[in-house]
Amino acid sequence: MHPVQAPHPATRFRRLRRTGALRALVQENTLTTGDLIWPVFLCDGVNQRQPVASMPGVERLSLDLIAGAAAEARDLGIPAICLFPYTDPSLKTADCREAWNPENLTNRAIRAIKTKVPDIAVMTDVALDPYNAHGHDGLVVDGVILNDETVEALVRMALAQAEAGADILGPSDMMDGRIGAMRAALEAAGHRDVAILSYAAKYASAFYGPFRDAVGATGALKGDKKTYQMNPANSDEAIRLVARDLAEGADMVMVKPGMPYLDICHRVKQAFGAPTFAYQVSGEYAMIQAAARNGWIDGEKAMVESLMAFKRAGCDGILTYFAPAVAKLLRG
Repeated sequence: MHPVQAPHPATRFRRLRRTGALRALVQENTLTTGDLIWPVFLCDGVNQRQPVASMPGVERLSLDLIAGAAAEARDLGIPAICLFPYTDPSLKTADCREAWNPENLTNRAIRAIKTKVPDIAVMTDVALDPYNAHGHDGLVVDGVILNDETVEALVRMALAQAEAGADILGPSDMMDGRIGAMRAALEAAGHRDVAILSYAAKYASAFYGPFRDAVGATGALKGDKKTYQMNPANSDEAIRLVARDLAEGADMVMVKPGMPYLDICHRVKQAFGAPTFAYQVSGEYAMIQAAARNGWIDGEKAMVESLMAFKRAGCDGILTYFAPAVAKLLRG
């Protein structure tokens, strides 16, 4: 597209910036509460609010409080909440069997939310790292992360979450072939309406550190995740991964992290037109919060600007720890 415009002074771009009303009339992108998914951390116990030191303002919530958080999200107009468990270290094993335990933290939380707040969408994480003695997203043998054996475990995990009542499964493991295997298993088990939001382009990023603190995976992780998560230098590969996951039955796709990969978000939306999400990850959130708390930036304005960047790049929605704060701001 080649826009036609008269030369200055007939064209003055500042005319449409002069007042708030004029700026609103020509604003190209809009951020709404309907664009938000709120990631929430779970912990065991009663009436527990455990602050995550590296994520100011974020807490782990015990199961008796999680339905209240879901109700808060619903009342703010946030359509979905995503659950991440802090697993007791004694339950972490090499075979990750707690991952598909019907009574694990995530599955109990799904049922609690669906009992009390049935109209909010509940999304889950499908990866083994919260349950893995090695801290990896897949099963580990002799230092190698196994692909096909991990996929079998992930299918068991996905089925347990679907049985508990999850609306959206979020495979974040980056194993090859897991979307097709999960979709086939869900269909066979009668869970044909459970949606898959695939972490299709998940990079081996330095921005995940605070999240690993939140789920207790930092100390357990041995080595890195570069053999299964993407090389940050690659972009064409992301398009091939998204194409594969859509072909295998993903309903929606995600790019993770967010702001350092806005180019990937844009390319994915332009190439496929599928529902496209980004995860504004823990490191992104922590940097904005730390700078704001030091008085170096206006935290509220930076929050909104960072989220608007995702909409400008073409995203349909964003997973963000800012969800409640920005929803309150948007609702006045």
